[in-house]
Amino acid sequence: MRLPLVVVLALVALASSGAAQAAPGLRVGIDDDTVKWLRKPDALVAIDRDLGVDAVRVAIPWRRGRTRPTKVVGTYLHRVALMMKLGQPVVLAVYGRPEYAPVDARGRAQYCGFLAHVAARLPVRELVIWNEANNPRFWPRSTGAEGYEALLARCWDDLHRLHRRVRVISSTAARYDALGFVAGVARAYRASGRTRPIVDIFGHNPYPEHSAEAPSTRHESTVVGQGDLDRLLTTLSWGFAGTAQPVPGPDCPRLWYLEDGFQSAVPAAKRRSYAGRETDLFALPFGTDAALDQGRQLHDALVLAYCQPAVGAFFNFELRDQHRLSGWQSGLLWSDGTRKPSYETFKATLRELRAHDVDCAGIS
Repeated sequence: MRLPLVVVLALVALASSGAAQAAPGLRVGIDDDTVKWLRKPDALVAIDRDLGVDAVRVAIPWRRGRTRPTKVVGTYLHRVALMMKLGQPVVLAVYGRPEYAPVDARGRAQYCGFLAHVAARLPVRELVIWNEANNPRFWPRSTGAEGYEALLARCWDDLHRLHRRVRVISSTAARYDALGFVAGVARAYRASGRTRPIVDIFGHNPYPEHSAEAPSTRHESTVVGQGDLDRLLTTLSWGFAGTAQPVPGPDCPRLWYLEDGFQSAVPAAKRRSYAGRETDLFALPFGTDAALDQGRQLHDALVLAYCQPAVGAFFNFELRDQHRLSGWQSGLLWSDGTRKPSYETFKATLRELRAHDVDCAGIS
């Protein structure tokens, strides 16, 4: 079915409308794999509750040929189940290296069968299909958007056949021509003649170009950050208009920010908890004299997401800094497990959002 141009333009305008209103019930979460290493997650869940987060996204490794969890992965999933028994909702992201990507029919059957096996045994209802599929670090360029569309379609069918309330989530990165990739997925979807959706939620990781960049920054390049939401929504609306695939809009927050984060510099007093040398030239300073710090960046990013009506969730990467300075230091805890100043800022901002104590007028 093809819609008249005037109708398509109306859909685009609706989806891209300004952020003068708040997203209905923004979910705020943390990307954190800590539970995989703990026999008992009680203390970890206590931290999540203190922060007030709605969900934790946990990454589960996968490689070609697996239709059932290995012993190690089974242990990870058992610990996730213990966390959920304590009342902590979990979003699972299952992926691996690009050479393990399920790019053919057999691989797709194995991967989606693995997800169905897990979803049948754990009360997990939100699953991210692979990770940053436009990023060659995770998904091979050779199969591209067409291969990812085929994977989404197969998993959507398998998982919804198992459970009607499951939500299938895609994943794209801010870089690597996200708009071109999303448009390619839409073209492949149309070419397939499919009459069912392929996702329930579009996931995107809107990292800025560097940690000191304002979350609302609009880019002239192919980077798609939080400030470029209108471009992403326009691409989705144009790509899927007139199909069975719903797209995000003001009354339908089907876009989730699955990862975002701002790295902070490590003070001398904490340096012994880290290894190597800092590789981020824009890592944010700390202390009361800093004009811009991690807390301010997180506050602004959360408020912006709250004021973007098509956005349904924001996940901070991560809870605790990575030990190696060549990795990510965007956590709310230092590597030694003590709280950063941004911990309290994040917590206070969530209270503001829950109380709707945010004026979205002028937020863009």
